[in-house]
Amino acid sequence: MFDVLADMTFLAMILPFLGALIAPALTRSMGHNAAWLLALAPALAFLHFAGFLPEIGNGEVVTGGFAWVPSINLSFSWFLDGLSLTFALLITGIGTLIVLYSGGYMKGHPQQGRFIAFILLFMGAMLGVVVSDSFLMLFVFWELTSITSFLLIGFDHEREASRRAALQALVVTGGGGLALLAGMIFIWNMSGVTQLSLLVHSGDILRESPFYLAALLLVLGGAFTKSAQFPFHFWLPNAMEAPTPVSAYLHSATMVKAGVYLLMRLNPVLGETPAWEILLPLFGGITLIVGATMAIRQTDLKLMLAYTTVASLGLLVMLTGFGTEYAVIGAVLYLVAHSLFKGALFMVAGLIDHEAGTRDVTKLGGLRSAMPITFVAALFAAISMAGLPPFFGFFAKEEIYLALAGADPRSILFTIVAIVGNALMFVIGFAVALKPFLGPHVDTPKHAHEGPALLWLGPLVLAIVGLLAAIFSGTAHYYISSPMASAVGGVAKQVTISLVPHIGVPLLLSVVTVVLGIVLFLQLDRARAVMGRILATLGPGPDRGFDHFVTGLVRIAFGITRVVQHGRLDSYVTFTFAMVALVLLMPLAIYGELPAMPSWPEDAQFHELIFLAIAVIGLFAVLRAKDRLTAIVSLGIQGFAVAVLFLLFGAADLAFTQFMVETLSVVILALVMTRLRLAAADHRPFGQFLRDAIIAIACGLGFTLMLLKATEAPFDSTLTEFFNTYSKIIAHGANVVNVIIVDFRGVDTLGEIAVVMITGLAILALIRVRSPQAVSEPPAEPVVKADVAKSRARKRAKA
Repeated sequence: MFDVLADMTFLAMILPFLGALIAPALTRSMGHNAAWLLALAPALAFLHFAGFLPEIGNGEVVTGGFAWVPSINLSFSWFLDGLSLTFALLITGIGTLIVLYSGGYMKGHPQQGRFIAFILLFMGAMLGVVVSDSFLMLFVFWELTSITSFLLIGFDHEREASRRAALQALVVTGGGGLALLAGMIFIWNMSGVTQLSLLVHSGDILRESPFYLAALLLVLGGAFTKSAQFPFHFWLPNAMEAPTPVSAYLHSATMVKAGVYLLMRLNPVLGETPAWEILLPLFGGITLIVGATMAIRQTDLKLMLAYTTVASLGLLVMLTGFGTEYAVIGAVLYLVAHSLFKGALFMVAGLIDHEAGTRDVTKLGGLRSAMPITFVAALFAAISMAGLPPFFGFFAKEEIYLALAGADPRSILFTIVAIVGNALMFVIGFAVALKPFLGPHVDTPKHAHEGPALLWLGPLVLAIVGLLAAIFSGTAHYYISSPMASAVGGVAKQVTISLVPHIGVPLLLSVVTVVLGIVLFLQLDRARAVMGRILATLGPGPDRGFDHFVTGLVRIAFGITRVVQHGRLDSYVTFTFAMVALVLLMPLAIYGELPAMPSWPEDAQFHELIFLAIAVIGLFAVLRAKDRLTAIVSLGIQGFAVAVLFLLFGAADLAFTQFMVETLSVVILALVMTRLRLAAADHRPFGQFLRDAIIAIACGLGFTLMLLKATEAPFDSTLTEFFNTYSKIIAHGANVVNVIIVDFRGVDTLGEIAVVMITGLAILALIRVRSPQAVSEPPAEPVVKADVAKSRARKRAKA
């Protein structure tokens, strides 16, 4: 059974993508009820991954995949252990509820099918990130999450705020993805492996490498941008411009946790160093405080929750880098608890907005009787977010304080940071769960009532799962917490915490957090005003800095473009060939690699010399030609002479190809010259002519010297023998050159053909562009012919 499940993992990975393909058509035919069928894709994937729980709980791992480029160890492969399996279950399980929620939330929207398709694509991309074994797969899916999040955040593309938020998220996370790519290349070269399943067991290879710090900083660049760590945190609250299903999924189980996943995955090989244990807690702690304090300032339910997500991500990063066994366990427990309560609270916020018409917490109240199911789900989720029993969030808070409690200055500092951050998140959790529902009734833009099952099912299920996981903690730890903590720590760990709190300092710290949270909750309005004044004093933050950065980048690009892209094709060509000459000649001169001048071949045949002379005569004919058409024909003479030389030396295939190229070149250039408005002859000033001649001679000399240097090395006939042996057997072609082009290099040739085709279509479109005046005028005489006639007339007049 285990082997069968492993073989079906690829199908489970692509199920969300298959659902995305049929989502638009299914929604058009079934409306919002299509969500029930579309939710089967992630639900089946969830059941598939849940089948691995017994084996993963026993400490086993699952690997599989397909070799792609075996010679350089590239593969399309997957790797499941406690960490990746937990993420896969969260992504598919919560994803199932999000698809159902989207069906109710987007009911009646003309683009509902497109929206659900984007959600499923996003789900598939994130699933690919967490189960990928190969570095290549990880990076491809990593960037795909950025692209699909761009589509989701900018879904309401008619609003400028949505477009700006989508572009901001794409720039920040996409840039971080490039840093991650560089980091993965470093790790590949340092370790010699391209699979995570091998890397996590490589020991101290990375830590002992002189390139460790460079690799670490690049990986942190990718992880910090993805998981919204300070100072890259600003994109995440702005992503709230997306519809609420996106916010709920983005914050609970998907992209924002990709960076945390990466840090946890690489902790066994990059962790336990001073750099790791300084940078991660430092930036994580700053992010925790910044996110929690910014959340207090907000009145929009989604923004309040968004900033607490920033804070929670900071807490996870801080714990991952803290460097103790209990810190890893605390991070694991908090990640699972956060996914459950944050997904529920975001769906509650969207449900309130959908049914009451506003998300402003100051304009809500008394909804408990109108929306009782929503209130229960919100209350359960808030209790877990506050870290109170009997919910799973309580376990996380207890383990966090057990990990941080210590007498050294570092432990004291981060314990204070955790207390402040947790207390502020306590306030926000209950503000979202209690303020809209308790107190006197407040009139809202819409008559509030309980939403349909598609809307309240998701938050209620997640809230109840958080309760059941705490009640049956032994089972949850065996199948989820312990395997995940073992994968993150790199050694087997046993999670045993239950609803009985840790007696001693951790319990005292929990009491302090709760008391501080209650005090701040009762003074929420005053705390909000104080934070408003503080932020006004501090001035613009990183969000405004991003705008300045983009504006400056555009100005710099515009300035550079004005200099190097001024619209003169002759300057572009001159600069290009000048650089070619430098690239060819400078290395040979600097490194003393000039080849020895060859002697005149003693065995040269007379007929060979004749065609060589014809080629030289063709060259001089090009230089002495009085008009462009003569130069083109003369260039063809030179090319045909070279083709005959190829034929004389036994390269019949190459000669045939050269004949075809020369014929087409002459014909096409001649036809083009009749259509362009160019002078019949070349009238360059002497200075420009001399410059161009020097560059041309330098390019020719550079290619000559390079070829002479290449021929000095011993001839390696491996490729020649390979193509001669297999062209007929494998490709069924006797013309070796053609077989290489259309078979062995078929994909490359196809790409070249596509480029030429696209260029041709663009040229055709430009040729067909005519101004109204030009269309109304009679067709003019071909320019080159007219210029030739005028030139002859001037000569006759002078005579």
